[in-house]
Amino acid sequence: QVQPVESGGGLVQAGGSLRLSCTASARTFTNYVMGWFRQAPGKAREFVAAIRWSGGNPIYADSMKGRFTISSDNAKNTVHLQMNSLKPEDTAVYYCAASYRSPSSISSDYVYWGQGTQVTVSS
Repeated sequence: QVQPVESGGGLVQAGGSLRLSCTASARTFTNYVMGWFRQAPGKAREFVAAIRWSGGNPIYADSMKGRFTISSDNAKNTVHLQMNSLKPEDTAVYYCAASYRSPSSISSDYVYWGQGTQVTVSS
């Protein structure tokens, strides 16, 4: 079982950057895909990015490409989401999740979810 724990959220001005981290406890990590999703108030959960725990080519939502970067640090059992050029519409709770499947943008493919970390971007 994998229990993701997010950190790194906070308040930032538009145009600024934040780096979110997701640490997962598990006996083995190499078979998992880690994904980031976000949910703004009153809106559906939205896919952000995903990557195999062991590395490889990540996938991104089209609206995040070029601004967000997902990476894995196997030595620290951590996946990062670097967010640059943040906009007020990026304000949301960001969730880290784990999947047994190939990298996917479908939330139902992910079986383990963290509690989320709040990101607020002021204008």
